[in-house]
Parts: sequence; structure tokens; C-alpha cells
Amino acid sequence: MAWFRVLRSVNTLIVCWLVTGGLAGLMAPAAAADSPIVAAASSLNPALNEVRQIFEAETGQAIRLSFGSSGNIARQIIRGAPFELFLSADERYVRTLVDRALTIDRGALYAIGRLVLFVPNGSPVRADREMRDLERAVADGSLKRLAIANPEHAPYGRAARQLLEARGLWDRLGQKLVMGENISQTTQFAATGSVDAAILSHSMALSPAMSRRGRFVVLPEKWHDPMRHRMVLLRDASQIAVAFYSFLRAPAATQILERYGFSKPGAIP
Repeated sequence: MAWFRVLRSVNTLIVCWLVTGGLAGLMAPAAAADSPIVAAASSLNPALNEVRQIFEAETGQAIRLSFGSSGNIARQIIRGAPFELFLSADERYVRTLVDRALTIDRGALYAIGRLVLFVPNGSPVRADREMRDLERAVADGSLKRLAIANPEHAPYGRAARQLLEARGLWDRLGQKLVMGENISQTTQFAATGSVDAAILSHSMALSPAMSRRGRFVVLPEKWHDPMRHRMVLLRDASQIAVAFYSFLRAPAATQILERYGFSKPGAIP
């Protein structure tokens, strides 16, 4: 069953790439079958694909990327999925793996994420930092659907729920909430205009395809827990995975992450 879940997540990724501008990644030469598989939070696509391309060009070594919600990936690792490096959008999932002795060490923070309110073209909702117009749209009924990632296993979904609770909107939304399996699927809902608004990761909102499909505003961090992204090497990680782990902390990689809306973690332990 673990292999089935891994394959299903790869199939979901292909659909997400087509919507969020990752077609170039699909057209790249296929990685060798023995290349390490790097599991990463969906919010890192397409930023991580750019990092991968630079790493492979500089080293001549190939890796494979598998995206999904951090919670689901952690469960797959516990059940034996053959990942060698895990980039989580919530460090708590990394700590769970550390406690189970499934990692080399405690890993390292690599980024701090941010939430945005995204409104597709033609939406009756206006994107404002204090979400006043969203509150108005909920009150007068003009908001029909709001998309977030599933809070049960997607860190950006959990933060979105915290944000909506802080604004007194969670209980008022009811069946107007549409939940994506992960932040990539939530982005698809916004990209197709099937929802009036969505709470997305800053990185997904900055993807080239999304820039043509609507507008967004970055939301205050005070309304949710910090989005602390931690990565960790898993037991028996190959030298290639170790090299990619190191590369992710180099300026070439951190600059790409910053361009996609991720903040540097600084000296946070």
C-alpha cells in the first residue's frame, strides 16, 4: 500500500505541474532509476524544480522530486517509502521522524513560509491585507467558495484555519470551504476560477502561471503560527542526496527560494 500511495502522489504531481507552470520540468531528461527520491512539500513546486535544474547542471548528478502534503509524506516515510531527503513545510513532521530514529540527525531549517489571499480574475472579492472585503463577501453572500489546503495534513491548510479563526470567519464559512489535498491542488482550484478566493502559499501565488490568473496580497503572520520549514536526511541517504541537502543551503538555492516568497530562517536553531 505504501508503494501505491507514492505512485499516486507522483500522478497527482503531474497534474499539478500542468496547472502551475511545471511543464518545463516534465520535459527535462528522465532521471536514472537509481537517482535518490527527494520528497517535498507542495509549496516548494516550482521553486525546487529550479533548484534541481541548477544542481544537476553543476554536478552532473540527477535526483527525482515527489511533492505532496507534509503530513502525508511523513506517514509514507514511516511506512517505508524510499525517500532519502524530506523537505517539510512544518518542522513538527520532521521531529516525528527524528523521534522514530528514521533520520540522520535533526535536520535544518531552510525557509519560513507566508500565506496569501488570492482572488481569481472576475472574483467578487477584493484582495486586501486585513481581509475586510472577504468578511463583507461572507456576510452578504457574494462569496460562494473559498479554497484552503486540508488542515489535517497540510501545514498551509492548518495555518489557513488559524488565520480564519483569528478573523472570526472559520465557523461562518461552513460549506463554502473547499479543501484541497495539498497546497498544489488548492492552487488548481484558484487557477481554474472554480472558487472566489483561496488562501495559498506565497510561493504558489508567485508562480508564473498564477500571475496571469488573478491577484493576491500577503497576509499578516500574527494570525497564525510561524511556517517553519525544516529538511532532514533520512537513514541510508546516498551521497547524492547528501550533496543536494548541502546545495539547498548554498546561495544559489536560497536566492531561488527567496524569489518565490520564502524568507531565510536566519539563526533559528
